[in-house]
Amino acid sequence: MKRLARVLVASLTLGGCASAPVERFYTLSAVAVADPATQPRAYSVTVDPVGVPEMVDRPQLVLRLDANRVSIMEHERWATPLQSGIGQVVAANLTRLLGGAWVAAHPMSATTAPDYRVTLDVQRFESAPGTAADLDVLWTIRSARGVLVKTGRSTLSEPPGVPAPRPWWRPTTGLWRR
Repeated sequence: MKRLARVLVASLTLGGCASAPVERFYTLSAVAVADPATQPRAYSVTVDPVGVPEMVDRPQLVLRLDANRVSIMEHERWATPLQSGIGQVVAANLTRLLGGAWVAAHPMSATTAPDYRVTLDVQRFESAPGTAADLDVLWTIRSARGVLVKTGRSTLSEPPGVPAPRPWWRPTTGLWRR
């Protein structure tokens, strides 16, 4: 009985010394390349708050396992809320692609009345181990007076990238460059 008590105490003590899992933090990155031939623009663009599906609107990364199952990656997290991260990346990509137009994501754009507003409503933003990362987004561009300039839907898929510590994750950054 005493031996069992010692084993239990030792296992509890050793268990208390175990280290917690390492948390990893991820960001989306702007990847658009500026075209040097693009003429400088003299207008401003605001990227409005981005709509994101509730399933992925959380600090943890979410992986699609199959048609009806996902995995919430408790120790793989967004460094910033996904809504603002997407808006910032789209604004950075538009800045590069529009040849110097003043582009900002909400709330940084609140101090200026923009010439154009871009609204994004993400319908699907998914990644699955060993497969493509998929993005489906509805977008609208309106003038300062609220007149509809253009609207559309973009559905993109990015194949898995080169091996990395988390190879299933690398493709999602490339989705926002288009």
